[in-house]
Amino acid sequence: MAEEGFLLPASPNESSSSSFSSLVSEISNACTRPFVLAFTVGSCGAFAFGCIIGYSAPTQTSIMKDLNLSIADYSLFGSILTVGLILGALICGKLTDLVGRVKTIWITNILFLIGWFAIAFAKGVWLLDLGRLLQGISIGISVYLGPVYITEIAPRNLRGAASSFSQLFAGVGISVFYALGTVVTWRNLAILGSIPSLMVMPLLFFIPESPRWLAKVGREKEVEAVLLSLRGAKSDVTDETAEILEYTEHVKQQQDVDGGFFTLFQRKYAFSLTIGVVLIALPQLGGLNGYSFYTDSIFTSTGVSSDFGFISTSVVQMFGGILGTVLVDVSGRRTLLLVSQAGMFLGCLATAISFFLKENHCWETGTPVLALISVMVYFGSYGSGMGSIPWIIASEIYPVDVKGAAGTMCNLVSSISSWLVAYSFSFLLQWSSTGTFLMFATVAGLGFVFIAKLVPETKGKSLEEIQSLFTDSPQDSTIL
Repeated sequence: MAEEGFLLPASPNESSSSSFSSLVSEISNACTRPFVLAFTVGSCGAFAFGCIIGYSAPTQTSIMKDLNLSIADYSLFGSILTVGLILGALICGKLTDLVGRVKTIWITNILFLIGWFAIAFAKGVWLLDLGRLLQGISIGISVYLGPVYITEIAPRNLRGAASSFSQLFAGVGISVFYALGTVVTWRNLAILGSIPSLMVMPLLFFIPESPRWLAKVGREKEVEAVLLSLRGAKSDVTDETAEILEYTEHVKQQQDVDGGFFTLFQRKYAFSLTIGVVLIALPQLGGLNGYSFYTDSIFTSTGVSSDFGFISTSVVQMFGGILGTVLVDVSGRRTLLLVSQAGMFLGCLATAISFFLKENHCWETGTPVLALISVMVYFGSYGSGMGSIPWIIASEIYPVDVKGAAGTMCNLVSSISSWLVAYSFSFLLQWSSTGTFLMFATVAGLGFVFIAKLVPETKGKSLEEIQSLFTDSPQDSTIL
C-alpha cells in the first residue's frame, strides 16, 4: 500500500482507460450465479420501493371517489408512509444484526406483499392505511439493508457500481408507476406492485448470506465457502477471508461489553457518524421532497407545461442515474458527490431566480425555460450522485459491530429530515418562493464545502480498509 506513492502517475487518458478496463474485467469476473441472483434481489427491492413512492400521486382521484374519502382521509393515507419509515428505521439495525441480511430481506418482502394486498382489497380507509403503514415500515428497513447487503458481498472494485445501479431501479419504479397509474385502476396497480416481491421470494432460497455478518456472529467456517460461491470456485479468496476474519476479531476485542445502540456514540466513531448522517441528510434538507412532491406546483407557478416538464425531468434524472452508475467506480465517490452537489446548488439557485423574475414580471418569455432547465439540472445532478452515493458510503464506513446502530441512525435522520421538508414546503412557498429555494441553495452550497473538506475517497478499498481509515486514525482521514 505505501509503495504505491512511488509509482509514476499515468496520463489522464491512460488512467481513465485503465480504470474502465479494470471495471469491465471485474464485472465479467463477478458474474457468478449467486452474485447475479443477489444483485437481482437488491434491484427488485429498489424497484419495489420506487413503485410504492410513485403509487399515490396518479391514484388519488380514483381512490377518493371509489372509497368516498375526504381530503383528510387521503392525506392520512399519503402521510402514514412516513410514519412507517420512521418505525422501520428504528428497528432496521437491530433486526439485520439479529437475524441476518437475507432473513431480513424475507421480512421486508412479506411486508411489501401484505401492504399491497391490503390496499388492493381495501373496502374502507383503515385497511388502506394499514397497507401503506406496513409498506413504510418495510421501506424503512430495506432502504439501508439493500446497500449494506450489496456492499458486503460485492468485489471492492465493483461495489460502488453494483450498489448505484441497484438503487437506480428506485427511479425506474417511480416512473413506471406514474405512467401505469394513468391507464390502470388503483386496485390493479396495487396488484402489479406486488410482482417485484413475488419475483424476489423464490430467489431468496439461492442467495448467500453476507460473509461479514457470518464472521460477526461467529460462523467463521462459512465465510470462505460463501466468498468462493460469490467470486467463483477457481478464485483465490484466502486473503479476503483472512482480512474479514482478522478485522472482525479486531473489532470484537475493542467492542464495549455493554454494546447496544449507544456504542455508536463513542469518540472513535464520531467522524464516520458525522459523515454518514450529514451525507444522508443533505439531499433531503436541500429540497428533494419539495422538488419531488411539488414539481407540478413549481411548473405551474412559473408557466411551464406540467406534462412536458415531468417527462423531461424524468428522462434527465434517469440519464443522470445511469451516468453516475457507470462512473462511480471509475472517477470515484467523492468526485461524483462534488459534481452532483454543485449541480443541485445551481439548480436551486436557478429556480430561485426564475421565481424572482416571475414575481417581478421580468423576462416573462424566458422565465418558464429557466424554471424547466433549473428543475432538470437539479434532478439530473441528484440522480448522478447524491441519490445513491450517500447510502453507498454509509454502508461502507461503519464496522460490523455498529453497522446496525448506524443504519438506524442514518435511517432516522433521512426519514425525519424528509418529513420536515415535505411538511414545511407549502408554508415556505407561501412565505417566499424565492427565499425558499435560496435556503435550499444555501444548504447545497454548505454541503459542497463539507464534502470537499471532510469526505475521503473510498473507491478501490476493501470495507475493512475503509473502516480502519475512519475509526483507527480519524485525524488522518481528512487528508485527501
